[in-house]
Amino acid sequence: MDCEKTGRLLLTLRQERAMTQKQLAEALGVSDKTVSKWERGLGCPDVSLLPLLALELGVSTDRLLGGDLRPQPAAAGNIRKTRFYLCPCCGNIATSSADTDISCCGRRLAPLEARPADAEHQPSLEQVEDEYYLRFPHEMSKEHYLSLCAYQSWDRMLLIKLYPEQEAALRLPRMSRGRLLIVCNCHGLLEYRLPPARGGK
Repeated sequence: MDCEKTGRLLLTLRQERAMTQKQLAEALGVSDKTVSKWERGLGCPDVSLLPLLALELGVSTDRLLGGDLRPQPAAAGNIRKTRFYLCPCCGNIATSSADTDISCCGRRLAPLEARPADAEHQPSLEQVEDEYYLRFPHEMSKEHYLSLCAYQSWDRMLLIKLYPEQEAALRLPRMSRGRLLIVCNCHGLLEYRLPPARGGK
């Protein structure tokens, strides 16, 4: 940890939150002189204080340790480039439209890599009026189930949450050409290309 970089970051974050050194010190259970020392780069916060300090300043512990809060480049806005993250501990699913740091259950998550859906993860598809009706030949036990389906086109995305012990089927509105992304709790992210809708849509 670079004390000077971390100190500058602490000062910036505290001022953004309109807190005095005394207010921050009271929230952490230290003296305002200690906070002043950190901000001048003459020392670093004790590791045991970092989670509380990060919470008070609204930043991740990793960013505090690095002393850096550079913003990410602006996202291009193409929904098809959305990234999916799956927590191996609790099954939480997160998405982002650009590179980002996502953590869950104390672990940093890497974006899932989509691979083509195999036979078990390919739906049978039926077009009914202005909807798709999809059925998957996939088990839905508590140990192995489909967790999420995302229907993506270039400008929109529809997320449908699935649960264990329910039917592996869903309805989707017909949109312009798109793809179906399926999150399986055991096999990760799978991709299925939807055929063009009848009627030219």
